[in-house]
Amino acid sequence: MVATNMSTCLGKLTDEQIWSRGGAHENAVGNIVLHLCGNIRQWVMHGISGTEDIRVREAEFSADGGVSGTVLAEMFAATVAEARTIIARLPPERLTDRTSPQPGRPEVSVLEAIYQVVAHAHEHVGQIILVTKQMITTDLDLTMPRPR
Repeated sequence: MVATNMSTCLGKLTDEQIWSRGGAHENAVGNIVLHLCGNIRQWVMHGISGTEDIRVREAEFSADGGVSGTVLAEMFAATVAEARTIIARLPPERLTDRTSPQPGRPEVSVLEAIYQVVAHAHEHVGQIILVTKQMITTDLDLTMPRPR
């Protein structure tokens, strides 16, 4: 559902809208998508699956274009799909294992890491839904179509 909502939003915005910021203190929708992909990779692929941590967090927020909405939607969907596969294959006894996905942060259980990723994704996708509604000035009908 999260990837579907993300794809819907990105499909309704122009690339200019995706990379627009109201000010230097704000993140564009594109930055949030890059941030979510980096976070999911760091917490699930690295923290749970043990792959190398390749995240460059600063680059997620300093990007100011150059990636289309179509590419961002595909990137997010592929990242979520890979994370779902890793989580689905986890044996239950691994859920209590400890992991340290982010340098300098306290260890958490694998289950806590999963919850963190899910909550974080929902938080930011909610932001993208709100911004998209504001930019296109209409409802997105994400849950069920309603007569207007």
